[in-house]
Amino acid sequence: MRVSVIGCGHLGIPHAAAMAELGHEVIGVDTDREKIARLNAGECPIFEPGLPELLAMHIKSGRLRFTTDVTEAAAFAELHFIGVGTPIDADGRSYDTGQVFGAVRQLAPHLTKACTIVGKSTVTVGTTAEVAALAQRLAPAGTAVEVVWNPEFLREGHAVEDTLRPDRVIAGVTGPEGEKAIRAVYAGILDAGVPLFVCDPATAELAKGAANTFLGLKISYINAVANMCEAAGGDITRIVEILGIDPRIGAGGMQPGIGYGGGCLPKDVRAFTASAKQLGADDAVDLLLAAERINESRTGIAMDLIADALGEKPLRGARVAVLGAAFKPNTSDVRESPALALALALHRAGGAVTVHDPQAVPNAMVRNPELDYTSDLPAALTGAELVVLATEWPEYRQADPGTLVELPADPLLVDCRTTLDADRWRTAGWRVHQLGRPNPESRVSVAVPIEDVRRAVASGTNGQVPQ
Repeated sequence: MRVSVIGCGHLGIPHAAAMAELGHEVIGVDTDREKIARLNAGECPIFEPGLPELLAMHIKSGRLRFTTDVTEAAAFAELHFIGVGTPIDADGRSYDTGQVFGAVRQLAPHLTKACTIVGKSTVTVGTTAEVAALAQRLAPAGTAVEVVWNPEFLREGHAVEDTLRPDRVIAGVTGPEGEKAIRAVYAGILDAGVPLFVCDPATAELAKGAANTFLGLKISYINAVANMCEAAGGDITRIVEILGIDPRIGAGGMQPGIGYGGGCLPKDVRAFTASAKQLGADDAVDLLLAAERINESRTGIAMDLIADALGEKPLRGARVAVLGAAFKPNTSDVRESPALALALALHRAGGAVTVHDPQAVPNAMVRNPELDYTSDLPAALTGAELVVLATEWPEYRQADPGTLVELPADPLLVDCRTTLDADRWRTAGWRVHQLGRPNPESRVSVAVPIEDVRRAVASGTNGQVPQ
């Protein structure tokens, strides 16, 4: 098929390259001339494993090209994917769909023949109907233009794999031709056994929000349990193993840490909460707001752990190495990054913070220029009095703690992602503290709320808690 992909960002670029890989002729459209020039030269402007190679291969083959001219795309393609951004609106609760409607307003007046517009952006329920009405009103082809909503479920860091080998394809259709187009464009994927869910547009729109919001709930739940472990002296990693073996639950997404971030989960949870409120589902609103509150509290929880790890040593003036700036590993994306939020909190508390990240330093420098950055891990660690792991990059898990232990002034490590093999690092000479796990160096075995222990210590009872 001849396909256009309108919007060349974290969604559009992988999707365009993957469509070319599936055998289609693809034209990508974006208003950023510099980005388009780089893409046509085979250069990938975002970090995504496997994407630079796929992009360069299909630029060279001629199956994939990019333009700033939407009229060229309209004349070329029979199916138009809309993959522009839908950031959170000024109200902080709903999607700003301005780019979606803007793309349709630019495209539709040039649609002179039957075709299909396929929305991939995450939107508020009801958007498909509004997009269809607008497109058919503006397009010379009128009702011969059908609109399908086909939400993406890409994980940053796995975007190529998730596009070529998704676990499901959803099509919210408004007519039979739209369904035919979806079956044709995804034929290679569907023939491999990937299930296709054909439904009404509202179901498709809600499904994307429901999926991401469930992940947010799951992350917030395990972080709430990690807080309970912190108070009781339990081990959250063992609890994750115990819960995860239950097939009804599963361990996926249950990694305790400093919360979810990025360009999808935070806005999707907020927008889904707003949709629940709009629909009058008050119990759902209460549940979702609780998940949001837990997620927003994680920076403070991490700061408390860091204060406990430092003990009498002041944070103000201390040299702090923060490992990680991206919101998750295998991406350069720093949107709503918990790692950067924690680094900024440490900076505001008086720490002399240097942030290391394998890929995200350039983007982080733009977002938070008040912090110092380096892409050299030994340089970040050298002379540090506190090391804070904030993003679970494999580079940190695979590092040799024995070769690094001599670099900091004090080998004190606070693992805010509970991702390292703490025993291995301790054996190498590091003092390690992790969220939701007991500290074996502590002489107080906590079997009661931590506040009671702190009160007991403050009152001079040598840590003895009344029974």
